[in-house]
Amino acid sequence: MSTNILEVSGLKTYYKTRLKEKVFAVDGVDFELEEGKTLGIAGESGCGKSTLALSLMGFYFPPLHYGSGSIRIHGKDIMKLNKEQLRSQVSGREIAYIPQAAMNALNPTLRIIRFIEDIMKEHRPELSKKQVWDLAAERFQTLNLPEKVLKSYPNELSGGMKQRTVIAISTILNPKVLIADEPTSALDVTSQKAVIKLMKELLDKKFIRSLVFITHELPLLYHVTDDIMVMYAGEIVERGTAEQMIFDPVHPYTKKLMGSILVPEEGMKGQKLAAIPGAPPNLKQVPPGCRFAERCSYARDECRVGKIPVQTSGGRQYRCHFDTDTLKEWYAHEQP
Repeated sequence: MSTNILEVSGLKTYYKTRLKEKVFAVDGVDFELEEGKTLGIAGESGCGKSTLALSLMGFYFPPLHYGSGSIRIHGKDIMKLNKEQLRSQVSGREIAYIPQAAMNALNPTLRIIRFIEDIMKEHRPELSKKQVWDLAAERFQTLNLPEKVLKSYPNELSGGMKQRTVIAISTILNPKVLIADEPTSALDVTSQKAVIKLMKELLDKKFIRSLVFITHELPLLYHVTDDIMVMYAGEIVERGTAEQMIFDPVHPYTKKLMGSILVPEEGMKGQKLAAIPGAPPNLKQVPPGCRFAERCSYARDECRVGKIPVQTSGGRQYRCHFDTDTLKEWYAHEQP
């Protein structure tokens, strides 16, 4: 029997401008994550991926604010906890976060062991410095990171090594859910492979129970995640298995997103690349109806009014007026 480790319902979070305007970067997001599973989140820059990650962690620091909705970890709604409870009971233990540009997240004046000592002082104060060192050394060695890294300063490590070190530090308390926000960005292909391998090791060794992997490189998720969720202008427009989303996308945005990226997978080589016309809408003034309508070559009048339904087909969900048969017929006519 499957068990949801993370459940998000009706989540709305916004940025408040100097003119007191509310810009909803996450607008009515619903999804769940089963224990032991991995979920990928993809979309263009500015679609709300990183804001969703911060929201899931409870990192509501101005100008980011919580609007409404619930975030449940094993049934407990963390949005009902105060900041101190979030810090001591949830962050690092229940859910952990690897930020964008994680390589720059380490204070260059501190040795790596100091970061771990600070974490343990807060969450495991009963441990001595020697016990903290032994625990950290064992964890690093298990993840193929040499013990000598603990004595190093961040500037003594390569980019890939710093990235892997941040991941090891972030998961030292064995969180139930790890949120990785573009952990492979700015890395060469070899370092990307090392990071992906490390993520899989964390799951295999049960140092983490589930993974949310955020990236703008949709094809990368095929090698990392079980399911993929695509965001556009603060909303989830499609979710399905990695196989479905890479090889058989349904929503026009997902289809065009895949068509604008080189994909090395078998069956996708030689595809004709095409840019997505236009730009995402201004979230200060969200257009009525489908938020992708102005960039969609299949949009009709009904797409520009009312609330767009979320449909279910073949185990996947997508936000569109049209059924899968109609969409696929249009796609077939478009192929060269």
